[in-house]
Amino acid sequence: MAKTRILIVDDSVVIRRMISKVIESDANMEVAGVAANGRIALQKISQINPDAITLDIEMPIMNGIETVKEIRKSHPKIPVIMFSTLSTQGAVATLEALAAGATDYVAKPANVGNVTEGIGTLKNDLLPKIKAHFRPKAIRPSPPTTNAGPTKPAKRTFTPQLSGKFPPAVFCIGSSTGGPNALSDLFGAIKNKLPVPTFIVQHMPPLFTKMLADRLDKSSPNRFYEAEDGQIANPGCVYIAPGGKHMEISKDGNKIKIHLHKGPPENSCRPAVDVLFRSVASVYGSSTLAAILTGMGSDGKRGCDVIKSKGGQIIAQDEESCVVWGMPRAIADNDLADEILPLDQIAPTILRRMGNQKIVA
Repeated sequence: MAKTRILIVDDSVVIRRMISKVIESDANMEVAGVAANGRIALQKISQINPDAITLDIEMPIMNGIETVKEIRKSHPKIPVIMFSTLSTQGAVATLEALAAGATDYVAKPANVGNVTEGIGTLKNDLLPKIKAHFRPKAIRPSPPTTNAGPTKPAKRTFTPQLSGKFPPAVFCIGSSTGGPNALSDLFGAIKNKLPVPTFIVQHMPPLFTKMLADRLDKSSPNRFYEAEDGQIANPGCVYIAPGGKHMEISKDGNKIKIHLHKGPPENSCRPAVDVLFRSVASVYGSSTLAAILTGMGSDGKRGCDVIKSKGGQIIAQDEESCVVWGMPRAIADNDLADEILPLDQIAPTILRRMGNQKIVA
């Protein structure tokens, strides 16, 4: 099997060496080349034809955001993983890079003086994200041929179900890799305030979730918040779990209250989709509508098990429109979804399931 070839783009010699060591530690990967800035990287891409690119955001001559925009003009599908600092400025720049076409991001090692520690962190953070885009495909037997030509492979058919109470009283979302752009597209297609409160777990570190909420709030009639402990949830408002904290909800009289805590990670995640979904199902039962969008891993599967057991409704994003079909695949493979849809069909489906209700702004 051919190795996955990576182009490393970073102005720091130390960081380039650390990433190179991480890449070379995996038998299925190799360093295709290195570049100190975006301008050199653009020249090298056509020369070495890499399978994936790691790209620093802050570089002289041509920064990461400028570079990814240029890459997307000629290479719309090549995975580009940004390296970002865990700072407010880094969070803003990362979201801009994702909006410009970057595939994913990882945090730069905070202590580059400790090379061993930095390499260990990168192995845990970077390698799984690269591998998620290069999983070997199952080998299927060749279809029989007839005089009419080769038959097309069977496609999963799906009949939409309207399970649960109609319309639902709450909407919850789980997403990870590719999620910020998917959320932007989803809520950009919803032109009115939703008649229910919405809760989101997007796998992101602290600061990033606040920047994501602020960014989404600017382009939607719904109000977006990075959730706060004790906050009362209202219709037409969207609450994003803060990075590093689980989010749960409870019923306090006629009000829905948000609870944040630093319980143990689930699925190696905090916040975890499973934690939120179990909580929402315990409060809303069959009145729950949930969506699992693009993302690595299977976080959300156990939570969807609970939602389904309560009679709630579940939508999963389809493989073709996902950046990584991991989380939605776990839902599809376990027959938990009422519908499996392209991203651009999820917003109208949500509105249909909510009876196209509107609330006054």
